[in-house]
Amino acid sequence: MWIDSHCHLDAPEFDADRDAVAARARAAGVVLLVLPAVEVANFDAVRGLAERCGGAYALGIHPLYVGRAQDTDLERLRDALGRQRSDPRLVAVGEIGLDHFVPGLDRERQQRFYLAQLKLARQFGLPVILHVRRSADNLLSGLNRVEVAGGIAHAFNGSDEQARRFVERGFRLGFGGAMTFERALQIRALAASLPATAPVLETDAPDIPPQWLYRTAAERAAGATSRNEPAELPRIAAALAALRGWTVDETAAATRANTVAALPRLAALA
Repeated sequence: MWIDSHCHLDAPEFDADRDAVAARARAAGVVLLVLPAVEVANFDAVRGLAERCGGAYALGIHPLYVGRAQDTDLERLRDALGRQRSDPRLVAVGEIGLDHFVPGLDRERQQRFYLAQLKLARQFGLPVILHVRRSADNLLSGLNRVEVAGGIAHAFNGSDEQARRFVERGFRLGFGGAMTFERALQIRALAASLPATAPVLETDAPDIPPQWLYRTAAERAAGATSRNEPAELPRIAAALAALRGWTVDETAAATRANTVAALPRLAALA
């Protein structure tokens, strides 16, 4: 029985068959989906989907969306967290963080939204789900300034030292489709060597497809698709099991416990 700690089931890629996607996940043994918001406009969608599919959700403003967000959206986030604070399905503030990979983004604005959302997480006693893309050191600096109740560093691909520093702060690290590529040497080495209490599993569906769903640019231009979905999680988990020398049952038990430790409200749902 698996938990997908990061899935964007509200994404338009699932508009045609969202219920079937959720049903395939359940059939594959994925018993819980954690659905992070990316902007104020999809707060209601992730909450409604979490209720509909028996999952959980997080509320936050993604760094790739802060450019089109209004400053007042931070107040709207505060209001939403206040209204939903007693909802057991609200498990974190997220997806928040910093993206230093995509060119042309306003880093100063990202930083301001990041720190403001860390403060909201602290105010409401919630962990955070962090977007980490060539930004691990800056994210850690923010956590030095605003201490929060841990959480998950999603799709982690930093260094051994950066991983250690997140783990020391009580964070778990998310591993998904990227780990299934043999050329992803750093990610696979981290997945194999981290303390057993550190890794959690995720799909980031519909994004970060695993190796068996990957399509080249030419294939995509010819119409091939590579949509990821939460039913792929057990096969992704098998890659983690192979890297660590765990059985499938050991992998399920460890990653489930780690996810609940990172997002404690999941204990009432799992």
